[in-house]
Amino acid sequence: MAHSSNHYETLDISPTASQSDIKRAYRRLAKQFHPDTNQAATSHEQITQINAAYEVLGDPQQRKSYDRQLNYQTQLEAVGVEVSSSASDRQRRAAAAQSQYRRRHRSGRDSDEQLQQWLQRVYQPVNRMLSQILNPLQDQLDDLAADPFDDELLEDFQSYLDDCRIDLQKAQGLFRSMPNPSTVAGVAAHLYYCLNQVGDGIDELERFTSSYDEHYLHTGQELFRIANGLRREAQGAIRDFR
Repeated sequence: MAHSSNHYETLDISPTASQSDIKRAYRRLAKQFHPDTNQAATSHEQITQINAAYEVLGDPQQRKSYDRQLNYQTQLEAVGVEVSSSASDRQRRAAAAQSQYRRRHRSGRDSDEQLQQWLQRVYQPVNRMLSQILNPLQDQLDDLAADPFDDELLEDFQSYLDDCRIDLQKAQGLFRSMPNPSTVAGVAAHLYYCLNQVGDGIDELERFTSSYDEHYLHTGQELFRIANGLRREAQGAIRDFR
């Protein structure tokens, strides 16, 4: 079994497979690679991939978020931006963009001005708004944990989410307000994906306020964690351009 680029390939199923199809595929592969069944074919890496794929696809909510992620990757690739779920791959792409900038635009004053404008008008305010959304989450969850059913605490949490939604819409508008220079395509990809993760995270957290199902809290928190990682990668990649 070769290394797979996504969970559907790992389980050898179509992205349109039903939950029953996913369960059957997992059972078949788990049996095939179980050491008690076939020691010759057993591989710790293969079993780990299979279990990780089923953990996500076997849960309808996690699968929905994962499908969004694949869709975002497809959208970015369609406009010529390479996307990978691997942090090292994203770092290599950012480093490649930086290297390209140094080679092609060392003496390009116009390109320099375009870059500085994008940093000041897009990157910096978007980064600041993302910070306003992401940083308070843990404190908000800590406050809510005192009594998730308390009306006042829940109202405060909803107000935080409303503010997040407003900041997200502003950030998305700024991100679309001017094209990013080609030299920072990797940084722009990080921001694009980060904004989408934040939007999905807010959706999940808001579902908790109407259902009191803690699964939505955990999913929203995980999506914010991923978004924060992407934001940090963008911050790291942008330092060489200043």
